[in-house]
Amino acid sequence: MSTPLYIDTAPELAAFVTAVRREARVGVDTEAASFHRYRDRIYLVQISSLNQTALIDPVAIPAPDLAPVGALLADPQLEKTFHDADYDLRVLDRDYGFRPTHLFDTRIAAQFAGEPAIGLAALLEKYLGVKLDKEHQKADWSIRPLTPPMLAYAAADTRFLLALRDALEQRLKALGRLPWALEEFKQLESLRWTGGEGEEEAYLRLKGAKGLSPRSLAALRLLHRWRDSVAERDDKAPFRIIGNDALLAVSRALPSARADLTHIKDLPGSLARRHGEALLDAVLRAKALRECELPRVERRPRVPKDPGFDARLERVKAVRNRIATELGLDPGVLGGRTTMEAVVRARPVNRAALEQIGEIRRWQIDVLGEALLEAVR
Repeated sequence: MSTPLYIDTAPELAAFVTAVRREARVGVDTEAASFHRYRDRIYLVQISSLNQTALIDPVAIPAPDLAPVGALLADPQLEKTFHDADYDLRVLDRDYGFRPTHLFDTRIAAQFAGEPAIGLAALLEKYLGVKLDKEHQKADWSIRPLTPPMLAYAAADTRFLLALRDALEQRLKALGRLPWALEEFKQLESLRWTGGEGEEEAYLRLKGAKGLSPRSLAALRLLHRWRDSVAERDDKAPFRIIGNDALLAVSRALPSARADLTHIKDLPGSLARRHGEALLDAVLRAKALRECELPRVERRPRVPKDPGFDARLERVKAVRNRIATELGLDPGVLGGRTTMEAVVRARPVNRAALEQIGEIRRWQIDVLGEALLEAVR
């Protein structure tokens, strides 16, 4: 394969896309910087054909001029291979409204092949003898110029994808599982960005938040808002301002003075010194709230459970686990808890009824159908 192209102008991009659309398939990846930046976005798009890799700089190229990439990804005649496509597809939709079609996901293929390690590095080493350098896995892709080692790392992420794709396809064909994968690949086309909804309630998603008292929860809400405003101002990932554990610790402790901050176990002294005034201000404002102003965790009303539900669920999981073992697969690959619970709730009596359950795929019905029907009787 030739030296990767670094594309940072619209004419170069148009020329590359014109050339690559003559191919049957391409490998695709994206690089973002959510580990470093508040305003996450795509900072690099990698596209590889069999003979050429392009590193496309969407920072340098105005969004309207990236339209050829969107057209390429949407071309139903050209197969796009990703590894673990879920996030890439969502951010491509979020940032540019791109909707890729005709997909192949090497991570899903590896799961159906029964691979115990499904990371890209592990698969490339096993199938192709290629060792990836992991040094830049959490690099800050927002920086410019990107360093030569970063560009080499980014190029390696896609330059071997097509060879890996072919190897995994052959493995799935030999196992008779390629139709399973193709059905899952088709489902990927419907993925859309759904983040950014309910940000006012984001503090409730912190692990441990729902166990706090209403007063501590009010403090956490204010602390979370403060952290978010600082992170946005400085364009830093929120955890780089102060971590979740520290926010929760301050919320539980409800300090009354700066000196109290030094006694909070999960609050490093450096953070107490740097942000002490802001932390204390948020807590004191929470303490000043009236009881009626305190946030409450909404408890979902308990729905009376079918007395036989748990027993049927255990039977369904048992048959799934047995078949997974016979096939050499992780049970979750055959069907997760949500799917199993949907089957138990529906209590289908035949295949036609199984096909009406939205959470179950046709390939799952082919593999598990009869056993599931028996288990829910």
